[in-house]
Parts: sequence; C-alpha cells; structure tokens
Amino acid sequence: MTLRSVCLFCGSASGASPAYLNAARAFGRELARQGVTLVYGGGNIGLMGAAADAALEAGGQVIGVIPEFLKAREVAHLGLTQLHVTQSMHERKALMAELSDAFVALPGGFGTLDELFEIVTWAQLSVHAKPIGLLDVEGFFQPLLQMVRHMAEQGFIRPAHLELFCQADDVPTLLTRIEDYRPVTASKWLGLDRT
Repeated sequence: MTLRSVCLFCGSASGASPAYLNAARAFGRELARQGVTLVYGGGNIGLMGAAADAALEAGGQVIGVIPEFLKAREVAHLGLTQLHVTQSMHERKALMAELSDAFVALPGGFGTLDELFEIVTWAQLSVHAKPIGLLDVEGFFQPLLQMVRHMAEQGFIRPAHLELFCQADDVPTLLTRIEDYRPVTASKWLGLDRT
C-alpha cells in the first residue's frame, strides 16, 4: 500500500528513557522524509509534541486533532499544518481514524492504550482494514504483547488476530511492514460458525 498519512498514538509525557524521545523524533523525521502526513492528537508536549516538531522541522505536513477542553488548557500545538478542534474525545478518535491510512503507537500511558485498543477492536470487527504498528522502543510493548498472547491462549482472542499488529524496534522497518501489511480476515466471534 502507498501511505499518505499515518496516525500516531503516544505519550503526552516524555517517559523515563531518552530513547522514547529519540524514537518520537525519528518517527516524525522519517514520515516527513517519505512525504507522509503525520496525524496525531494535536498536543505540543511529550512524545507527541516531539514527533510533530521533528516532522515540521523536516518539512513535513502535520495534522493535529484535539478536543476543545484540552485546547483550552493551552496544550494545543499552534504551529501545525492543520489543527482540528473537536467537541469530545470520541470525535477526536473518529476524525483521526478517518484522516489516516495507518496507525502507529509509540510508548505512552492510558490514553495511548485507549486509542490503540479502540483502533485494534475496530480492525477485529472489520470496521477498517488499515495497518496498526507498534514501535517497540527498548521492548516497551513486550509486556503488552505477552498479555495479548495470553488472552489468545485463554480463548478470548483468535490467534489470527495477533497478526493485527505490525511491530519493529526501528522506524524504517516498521513503516516497511506497515506498507506490506495484508488485512486479517478472521471473524472476531469465537465458537460461532461465522466467517
């Protein structure tokens, strides 16, 4: 597939390791280098701000989507190519999904996981067939992937749905895997004769 835009989910904090900030900047720069628009939550802080700044500094296009209540707290990035302001978090996630050809998660907290698992659930339910990537900086996502495998082993997720995640520990490899992604076609419902 040809990527035109990638949605980034990541922390509004910088995290404990300098590697997280370095990865966010590398992600933004690489998208700009490839001419791919960065779509993200519109903030000017943490990993999200670092990725946006790096993409802009490298000449890239960056679209932010932020709810009004967060913009009012003065965390909106005002130097973006475009900034969309929504009324709610739900509208924010829906618009980010609509504007993006793929999704990538970098390290983050509850908000990152919320966004990631909503978009994975939509893929599982065939609401979309877009690639979902994990930039596994210093093994950040390994405990999460272990939990996902455990859910599959315990009969709550089809093993085929483990393939919903593309993963790599460096940006160019991850973007290549996203471009090569083939949608998973397994039904979500376990134990039912549905296709």
